[in-house]
Amino acid sequence: MTATNASPDSLLPLDGIDEPGFPDFRFEEHYWKQGLRHVAGVDEAGRGPLAGPVVAAAVILSPDRVPSGLNDSKKLTARKRERLHGEIMDAALAVSVASLSAESIDAGNILRASLEAMRRAIAALAIRAECALVDGRDVPPGLTLAAPPRAIIRGDGRSLSIAAASVVAKVTRDRMMAGLGPHHPQYGLERHMGYGSKAHREAIGIHGGIRRVHRFTFAPLK
Repeated sequence: MTATNASPDSLLPLDGIDEPGFPDFRFEEHYWKQGLRHVAGVDEAGRGPLAGPVVAAAVILSPDRVPSGLNDSKKLTARKRERLHGEIMDAALAVSVASLSAESIDAGNILRASLEAMRRAIAALAIRAECALVDGRDVPPGLTLAAPPRAIIRGDGRSLSIAAASVVAKVTRDRMMAGLGPHHPQYGLERHMGYGSKAHREAIGIHGGIRRVHRFTFAPLK
């Protein structure tokens, strides 16, 4: 699968909208005014770690039921993310999650795996998305929607739907890594979530990597 860069036209008029201090529905409203009600926000977690899967989430929010304090997951504490995750799961019209393993990442590359996880998450929504707002510069190829998917740079801090997807993806992945940690206690995966912390790199230097857990195409493992 080849990454699909959003064309300049695909970013307009959305990318011409001034960036707010907090995410809102101004991007979604562009489609709602066209009669497209089911706009999915899409984001991923886990592009940078040395271990674990990449996880993508797609969320279709109801404009009438938005969890208080929803924002880019990176701007939230773990406690706030957990609270928001539960509220999103309860209030959203539809939520879907998909992941690709470390082996799948190594078989191609992390961008390719991230986009494929996003594509799967969108496709698996219980309510068919009419459009997708995707965090970043690229959109997943192979989607057939009523309107083309749109890439929004820093979208997790600009669109409420993408912010919701960022929270769901992050919490889901953190839970996966926390569950994996006790099976490989020498690495402390439940503490750093597979990222390249000093402790994690030192453990790799002593014990090497674990097949199906570590990404062997990432330095220092390759």
